[in-house]
Amino acid sequence: MFNPLLAAGLVLCAAVPGIAGAQSAGPKTTSSSEAQPAEADAYQSAFDDYRPYTEQATGDWKTINATAAKIGGWRVYAKEARQPLVTEGSVAPSKGGIAPAAPAKP
Repeated sequence: MFNPLLAAGLVLCAAVPGIAGAQSAGPKTTSSSEAQPAEADAYQSAFDDYRPYTEQATGDWKTINATAAKIGGWRVYAKEARQPLVTEGSVAPSKGGIAPAAPAKP
């Protein structure tokens, strides 16, 4: 039973090593006058700039919950999350709140 999809896959698999070999560059040859000694890389440990974990102090959870309830609870935070982020320079008040288009670069 002849399957054309299987035959095409086998042809592609056979062609991959040839394509990969065609893309590799040959060895670079340099004369002795061009050869320079390789400089040793300075070793830097990943732990040189390590700072141990320090726990940040948090407030009293009862006070924080009371403050959140006073301003409206989770619904206020959800409403803030749905509103688009507006920066000070992005809205021109004279144009009715529409930000001007950026000029095209040449």
